[in-house]
Amino acid sequence: MNIHEYQAKELLKSYGAPVAAGVAIFSADAATAAARSLPGPLYVVKSQIHAGGRGKGKFKELGPDAKGGVRLAKSIDEVVAFSREMLGNTLVTKQTGPAGKQVNRLYIEDGADIARELYCSLLVNRESGRVSFVVSTEGGMDIEAVAEATPDKIISVDIDPTAGVTDADVAKLVAALALEGAAKTDADKLMPILYKAFVDTDMSMLEINPLIVMTDGHLRVLDAKVSFDNNAAFRHGELKALRDLSEEDAKEIEASKFGLAYVALDGNIGCMVNGAGLAMSTMDIIKLYGAEPANFLDVGGGATAEKVTAAFKIITADPAVKGILVNIFGGIMHCDVIAEGVIAAVKEVGLGVPLVVRLEGTRVKEGKEILDKSGLNVISADDLDDAAQKIVKAVQG
Repeated sequence: MNIHEYQAKELLKSYGAPVAAGVAIFSADAATAAARSLPGPLYVVKSQIHAGGRGKGKFKELGPDAKGGVRLAKSIDEVVAFSREMLGNTLVTKQTGPAGKQVNRLYIEDGADIARELYCSLLVNRESGRVSFVVSTEGGMDIEAVAEATPDKIISVDIDPTAGVTDADVAKLVAALALEGAAKTDADKLMPILYKAFVDTDMSMLEINPLIVMTDGHLRVLDAKVSFDNNAAFRHGELKALRDLSEEDAKEIEASKFGLAYVALDGNIGCMVNGAGLAMSTMDIIKLYGAEPANFLDVGGGATAEKVTAAFKIITADPAVKGILVNIFGGIMHCDVIAEGVIAAVKEVGLGVPLVVRLEGTRVKEGKEILDKSGLNVISADDLDDAAQKIVKAVQG
C-alpha cells in the first residue's frame, strides 16, 4: 500500500524525524488558511499523487508552458492561485504514464533554505535478507540515473536485525553522505528513527529524496515516499485510514476484496494463474511469442470457486483484454475447482474473447471433464508452451 507524501511525513514526524510544517488541503478555498498557518514567507505547493517526478510533470489542461506539480510560492496569493490551477487537473509524470493522475489534494508546506540535497532510502535487501539503507550525495535526482552514470556514489549499508542501527552503521552512512557539524549530529538521531519507523510499520520502502542539509546546517526530510507490505496489513489496522482508493486501479481494488494478487499491465492477454512464480513464467512466455500480458493475477494455492469466479470477472471487465489464458498447476488447488469457477464466471458475464485453459496436477482429469461437458468454447492446451502459442495465435489471428 502506498501513501501520500504528507501522510508519510506525519508518520515520520511521530517518530521524531525533522520535517517542515505543512497542511494538506482538498479544495482551493482552504489554501489561504493553510498558508496563513505556516511561518512563510516562502511556501511550497505540492501535488499529492502516488507517483514520482511531480516537479518535472506537466498538467494536461494547462499547456506545455505551465509550471509543474511542485511549485514555490512567494506569497499567500500565489499559494491560492497555484492551488486553483492544480486541484482537479491531470498531472502527467514519468511514473504516471501518458494518462496521468488527477490531483485531488495538495500539500502546502513551509519553504526551506537548501544548502545540499542528499538521497536516503530504506528497503529490504533480498540478497542479504536484511533491511538496507541506500544513500547518496546526489539527492534530488533520479536515483536510477545516478546508478547508471556514477554507481560509486551510491552506498548501501545492511542492518543486523538483532543489533539494530549501531554507531558503526551510522558512521558509515554519515561518511557516505559527507556530513559534519549539526548535520552529523542530526544524522546520529535520524538514521535509527528511520529504521524504527520502517520496521515498526512493516514498510517495504521508505524513500527520502531529497534529504536536505539546510543553510543553518541541520537536516530536514524534504520529500518522503512510503510503501507498506500488504502481507503485514493485518497487523496495522491504524494504517488503513491512510489508503487513498482514488489512486488505485479499480480492478486491483476489487481483487483485494477477494484476497487476489492482481496487478494491471498494458497488454491484451488476460492471465489467471495459481502461484506467483508460475504467473511470472506465464507472462514471460506470452512475451516470448510476441504478445503482452494484460495483468498479473495469482489466485493463490487455496482458492475457492468464488475466488476464481471473481478473478475471471475482473479480467473480462478490462476492455483491453482480447484473450484469456488460464494456467493452473494443481497442488493444494484442485483443477476441478478452477473449472467450476471458470464456468460460473462465463455463465454470469459471458465470453466474448478466446479462452485457452491449461490444467495440470491434482484432479486434472475431473477438471478437464467439467470443461469438456460445459459446452463452452474453450481451447484446451497440453502444456504451458502449447497454451501460450494458442492464446497468442487466437488473439493475433
